[in-house]
Amino acid sequence: MATFLYKLGRLSFRRRWLVVSVWMALLVAIGAASATAGDPAEEEFSLPGTEAQQAFDLLEREFPQANAEALSTTVVFQAPEGQDISDPANQAIVQSVIDELSTGDNVISVTNPYEGGQLSQDGSIGYLDVTYDGSWADVTDDMRDQFAAAVDTGRDAGLTVESSGELAMAEMDMGSGEIIGIIVAAIVLVITFGSLVAAGLPLLTALIGVGVGMSGIAALSATLGLTEMTGILAMMIGLAVGIDYALFIASRYRAELIAGHSREEAAGRAVGTAGSAVVFAGLTVVIALAGLAVVNIPILTKMGLAAAATVVVAVLVALTLVPAALAIVGKRIFGKKLRSQNPETGVPTTLSRNGKENFGSRWAKGVLRRPWTVLIASVAGLGLLAAPVASLELGLPDNGTQAPDTTQRKAYDLLSEGFGPGFNGPLMVVIEAPDGDVMASADTIAERIGALDDVVATAPAFPNEAGNVAMMSVFPGSNPSSTETSDLVAEIRNDLAPELESETGVNILVSGQTAAQSDFSQVLSDALVPYLALVVGLAFILLMLVFRSVLVPLKAALGFLLSVLASLGAVVAVYQWGWLGAFGAEPQPIMSMMPIFMIGVVFGLAMDYEVFLVTRMREAHVHGEDPRQAIVTGFNLNARVVTAAAVIMISVFAGFMTMGESMVMMMGFGLAMAILLDAFVVRMTIVPAVMGLLGERAWWMPKWLDRILPNVDVEGETLEKYLESNGKGRAAAEAKEPEPAGVS
Repeated sequence: MATFLYKLGRLSFRRRWLVVSVWMALLVAIGAASATAGDPAEEEFSLPGTEAQQAFDLLEREFPQANAEALSTTVVFQAPEGQDISDPANQAIVQSVIDELSTGDNVISVTNPYEGGQLSQDGSIGYLDVTYDGSWADVTDDMRDQFAAAVDTGRDAGLTVESSGELAMAEMDMGSGEIIGIIVAAIVLVITFGSLVAAGLPLLTALIGVGVGMSGIAALSATLGLTEMTGILAMMIGLAVGIDYALFIASRYRAELIAGHSREEAAGRAVGTAGSAVVFAGLTVVIALAGLAVVNIPILTKMGLAAAATVVVAVLVALTLVPAALAIVGKRIFGKKLRSQNPETGVPTTLSRNGKENFGSRWAKGVLRRPWTVLIASVAGLGLLAAPVASLELGLPDNGTQAPDTTQRKAYDLLSEGFGPGFNGPLMVVIEAPDGDVMASADTIAERIGALDDVVATAPAFPNEAGNVAMMSVFPGSNPSSTETSDLVAEIRNDLAPELESETGVNILVSGQTAAQSDFSQVLSDALVPYLALVVGLAFILLMLVFRSVLVPLKAALGFLLSVLASLGAVVAVYQWGWLGAFGAEPQPIMSMMPIFMIGVVFGLAMDYEVFLVTRMREAHVHGEDPRQAIVTGFNLNARVVTAAAVIMISVFAGFMTMGESMVMMMGFGLAMAILLDAFVVRMTIVPAVMGLLGERAWWMPKWLDRILPNVDVEGETLEKYLESNGKGRAAAEAKEPEPAGVS
């Protein structure tokens, strides 16, 4: 493969304007397709094969008159202290709000709290529901303004008025996350390369790749049901890996120029060697992301596949567009100070300052002097950070996790105060009668469920037109995310429902937010072991191909487990326990899908640094260095670049913490922490310690296994043989290959 990539790199270098034109044409074409595509799909949360989803599907089929896509927004009123919401003056205020809401665009209906039993027992709080025709994508600024004006009418008249639901929600706050990440990345690249032009190259190529990927997602959003959240997470990952992959190719290119090769030859060698590492690093990320499909949750599968597609684009950009850009940049890949070392060619003799040993070499030697001490201290530190995982609580976000100053949170608290905590997350019990007379059993079922300890009330059953299916709301005494409510779901499903079914002959299904949350957690729990087995197993085989070793991939997998557990522990401490409130974190359960999605992403990205760092050690060892010296050489050549790449990726992920969406904020923080710990503690510290302790054994592989595994040659050994056999060694290359025209 190294030979093929070498040829591809040289071809892209020679045909630089053609390559650039192809990528720009692709960007424009896909961008045009995305501009004419439909609006992004709404967030459709489905759990195939679960009881909650069976109930949802049954309701959708048997109650066709209900508009499943209709927007619903709740307005909550509270009378001034000592007053009743039913007092004539307060009732007039509520009626004025109702009248104003009723005239809004696309409004189907507005309930009246005085006619529908929507008043609290003490009379101080009431609520109404507003139903709109259309979906989330149909919401306009005029609709938001009309709704806000009606709410303000009640507030100005002296009532406390809060709201929740689609119209109360602001449009997703995109924040400035990607901009912050790009700015920090630019600063790091300038420091790394010492040249504004060279720093701009990885940024520009990564942005083109992200543009292609994001435009593709937008173009397919309506067709494949790809949501806005899917695009955001794909952009987060695509931007980070795109910059990193371009950085590794460009850094290797500079090293090959300093080694004495012509620019075209250096580009070919950079793509043939570092490009091979990029391919396999990208493959591990793609495997981890695409493997999310085994969880069998559609929204998670779409997120994983969309993000995997952006990684594929990033790899293709690194292998083709980056060498083309290097040809255009010419001598300016080095800063002025470095070019001044050799004004005639613009290629310096060395990147080190004053000929001193760089920090990477000094760091590796320091670790190798005390490997056991470093290893024990690092593992203990990661173990301490991972401790909070023991109290991990999973849940789905609701208005109770919003910031205390938001109207959604205030409405949630008012409803809890007036109607009980469980009012914000009622259970939906669906009853199906095979004989067609569902209401004959409804009262018995409601009475038995209402007698349970944690049930406050049950609403009357509502049948469909055929009379064979009915739905009934059950209001728990505990809030939706509490373990008491989850236990109630289990009690109804496992204990009461079988008894009632045998007595009445009907089928009983429990659905609703809390039931769906319980099912979701169970689905994720059941899928975790198969997912890890698939992803880690495939990546283990891939890394054995790359490193020709059994122990190195094993070490890589164990290091990943340490970093992901420690980063999850940090997420629990910040978002569940509420530490570091400066991050704007309100104590809340961790989003159910977040840990498994984070595991997939972190595993892939963790293997990136393993591949980039250890392939250089492997390359040095293959070329004759002893194991300890190979470790120092690997750090001497790649530690600076890996450090820069890690800082860039951390800044990109951390930048997304500025967004208002809790899933994105958690994911940004978790990924930033994971990269911080994996790059600097696991890969830069634990890896050299373990490699030093293993010595020659690190590269051990059974002979029978070595014979059956194909040789992918990431270290470029077959490439060297190819160059020698074709007369394209360094001396021959410099003698025969003039500089490309137009390169300066």
